[in-house]
Amino acid sequence: MKILALDSSGNVASIALLEDDVLKAEYTIDYKKTHSQTLLPMLDELKRMTELDLESIDAIAIAAGPGSFTGLRIGAATAKGLALALEKPIVPVPTTEGLAYNLYGHNGVICPIMDARREQVYTGLYGFISASEECDTCDSKEDHYEFVCIKETSAMGIEELCGILNERGEEVIFLGDGVAVYREKIAGLMKVPYLFAPAHLCRQHAGSVAVRGMELFAAGKTQTGAEHSPLYYRTSQAERERREKAIIRPMRDTDLDTVAEMENASYPDPWTVKGFEEELSNTAAMCVVIEDTTGVVGYSVSILTGEDADLVKITVAEKERCKGYGRKLLDETVAELHNRGIQNVTLEVRASNEPAITLYERAGFMSEGVRPNFYEKPVEDAVIYWLRDMK
Repeated sequence: MKILALDSSGNVASIALLEDDVLKAEYTIDYKKTHSQTLLPMLDELKRMTELDLESIDAIAIAAGPGSFTGLRIGAATAKGLALALEKPIVPVPTTEGLAYNLYGHNGVICPIMDARREQVYTGLYGFISASEECDTCDSKEDHYEFVCIKETSAMGIEELCGILNERGEEVIFLGDGVAVYREKIAGLMKVPYLFAPAHLCRQHAGSVAVRGMELFAAGKTQTGAEHSPLYYRTSQAERERREKAIIRPMRDTDLDTVAEMENASYPDPWTVKGFEEELSNTAAMCVVIEDTTGVVGYSVSILTGEDADLVKITVAEKERCKGYGRKLLDETVAELHNRGIQNVTLEVRASNEPAITLYERAGFMSEGVRPNFYEKPVEDAVIYWLRDMK
């Protein structure tokens, strides 16, 4: 098994080759040159020094984000190009998980922090649990460590992060480029024992991405070159400005073709244009869209009954997801329903739709039951959510 690994998520550029349990090569540099200047030359050098035939690799592991928007795009473009040319799968490894693997076996909470600017960090909380396996060929046991995700990758303020760590009450080790930026602030905020990883373990290493990538590859968590895209976790400044300028307004007849196009791209059993037309003329329905400088990027449809409303549709165009439009559309839809005298809002969501469930729960919706086999294409349970007694 051969894994080629790349990491260009931060200032560090790193590339590695892992073959079975042996790290054959790793080339890592943290210097002022751009990744467009370093990454491909480093790959050529690794190939030359190891006499690597790229056709022989099994997969390409990449630190998929979060991180520098430019660095992630360069890494993704490199990985996608290789994957498509070689017809090899990509294994996306969250950058914070790759960093955590620098400290494999550490006894305590591992907290990677990457500077996200504006007093925020990209972070996650991880650990390793000691475990043992029976040896197939002898009577002994082989010790190993199981990777545990305590808190998934997210962006948050450094004060919020330290508060979470203090509440846990466990010793913490910090690593990542955020250490240099927030070291003094961390010292003033932490109430539990903590330490900082030494220099040779503190920054990104493609070797760690390769090891984690091999585990994810074995678990079948791969993508094609065409499918892969970076995991930004936060939108760029230009995208944030575009979202902030977005407005919520009533849906119009002239929006229906755009809305129906989004609907067809999002659902296996989409509403037709006629279906939306019927709701536009329904006095008990509230149909709105979210529109930015590029046009309509999402919509919602609610049915009002007395003091209750059923949020039957809330959708954002696929290319605009994970940029904050969904939360803005949901919040303002709920606010307008409240303005119309609604006290309780309900909705249904596929049990497997984790991003939507996270969105609803963060907005205050609570799960109150399940409708078995409610959805078709494919058949799946619907989780029922309510937001009650809105003030």
